[in-house]
Amino acid sequence: MARRSTPSRTLALSRAPIAFAGDIDGFIAFLDLERGLSRHTRENYQRDLDQAATWLARQEALDWRTVSPAQASEWLHSLSRADFAVASLARKLTALRVFARYLVREKLRADDFTTLLAGPKLGRRLPGTLSVDEVSRLLAAPGGGEPAALRDRALLELFYSSGLRVTELGGLMLQQIDLEQGFLRVFGKGSKERVVPIGGRACAAIATYLSAGRPHFVKTRTGSQLFLSNRGGALSRITLWYIVKKHARRAGITQNVKPHLLRHSFATHLLSGGADLRAIQEMLGHASIATTQIYTAVEPQRLLDQHAKFHPRNRD
Repeated sequence: MARRSTPSRTLALSRAPIAFAGDIDGFIAFLDLERGLSRHTRENYQRDLDQAATWLARQEALDWRTVSPAQASEWLHSLSRADFAVASLARKLTALRVFARYLVREKLRADDFTTLLAGPKLGRRLPGTLSVDEVSRLLAAPGGGEPAALRDRALLELFYSSGLRVTELGGLMLQQIDLEQGFLRVFGKGSKERVVPIGGRACAAIATYLSAGRPHFVKTRTGSQLFLSNRGGALSRITLWYIVKKHARRAGITQNVKPHLLRHSFATHLLSGGADLRAIQEMLGHASIATTQIYTAVEPQRLLDQHAKFHPRNRD
């Protein structure tokens, strides 16, 4: 396949050496135009490849055509020695492998230099969750009728009712919500569209926010974003993080509550209530049922933890 000319970079400027940067640019454009990967994924891939290129150049690799399997392997070992998390190492290896296949496909090199690379083993870590009581306290934490309280209450209700990812929640537009029918349309990873139900309480909280809360945040240049900041724009990931943690403290929840915990709680509580695993997979937007199946182990593990902690024969 002939090599395409690469457009000017739309992501953050690369810090990779010049001899490496052009091929990375072409790859990022390929991911955008032909694979349809999200901007977040493309940025992660670019960052990982820029990091690899910078290290490889110091090992006297001239460009991607001269990188050897041994050099690629040593790069991964250097990251491991630098105490990168296993999940981060796995992601960086994935970026390098996908990129290497791209180079072969575009006839930019004859061989895949990542074929023999061994990835780190990922432990099966169960997702943390909140109890139903903790979720109820969290959702009730934004009290009062102030615009910010109405917004936060609607946001938290929708978060738990839909199980959206943080980026999906923050990027919601008014036209994606259908309160009358009780569902929303969202574009998840890989720009794949899915329909997600919204519960009655979430619909009611959103309706109240739209009539009595959102108008107070609207500015001259405000668009159709659902949840608005004080400046009239979409809420950032950091602001969403802050809102969740602030109300978790108000609710007296002692564990470290991160936004993704509500997504995990959404899935776990549905499964505990008897929901079909395939239906949960569709609502979460998981490409593989294997990703969703991890939630099947959460409830038994919670019961084991409770037994170990409170049964009198388990105490010292």
